[in-house]
Amino acid sequence: MKVGYLGPKNSFTFQAANSFFEEEALQAFASIPLSLQALKDNQIDYVVVPIENSLEGSVHASMDRLFNRKNLQVYQEIILPIRQQLLMKVKETPVKILSHPQALAQSQQFLEKYHPTVPLEAVASTTFAAEYVANHPEEKVAAIASKAAGKEYSLETVAADIQDNRLNRTRFWLIGNQGRSDLSLQKAEKTTLFVTLPANMPGALHKVLSTFAWRNIDLSKIESRPLKTSLGEYFFIIDLTLSDNQQLIRNAIEEICLLGGQVQQLGDYPILVNK
Repeated sequence: MKVGYLGPKNSFTFQAANSFFEEEALQAFASIPLSLQALKDNQIDYVVVPIENSLEGSVHASMDRLFNRKNLQVYQEIILPIRQQLLMKVKETPVKILSHPQALAQSQQFLEKYHPTVPLEAVASTTFAAEYVANHPEEKVAAIASKAAGKEYSLETVAADIQDNRLNRTRFWLIGNQGRSDLSLQKAEKTTLFVTLPANMPGALHKVLSTFAWRNIDLSKIESRPLKTSLGEYFFIIDLTLSDNQQLIRNAIEEICLLGGQVQQLGDYPILVNK
């Protein structure tokens, strides 16, 4: 079995994937789109992608591409605590700080307080930033990355746990093609829908949400994303808490379709919370 993830090794996505699979099964990719493309091309069996961070919201690179890729299924959600470290080869004042855009955003308060004039540079992943710092000590650059990445590349921790919130966590999804049965999974706790509203219908969103409300179906999240067709057109990401009566959810989806909406169900999945 091969499982793709946003690399390099010791990235947060690697850590999420490694909490569910042995390291030997994991294969790194340079970007989220490349990992999803490898799944489409059957180069790998599954892929782990970040979906949402508790500080910065949804990871649009994942959500938008999943919306445009049919026949995919979410098999597992993995929740990982995110603790960011400021790393350098030698402890000194950095002339530049590198990291993934999400990590830079998650550490904004620290950066504004302690390094307000230091240029920030976005790179493909936190671990790529750590690797670059290790390979270019003469440049006096720092990386924001995990403790594991710092250990992997023998970097000094200039400042520990610099994320804006101690409860910073990221949701990851384990995704594969529909209908696979080679995983041992716990009981499903959530399901996710992508919903496109019928065009030019007054009160369309209200009518869609009402299909869940009057059936007492608990929504844990609703978010809009642009369809990228024309201004003002969106699709909605809706997370549902599963109840014992799955027929109610099926009936709600059927009602949305009868209203003229389109529904893409990503599957029912359990949740693994890492400490």
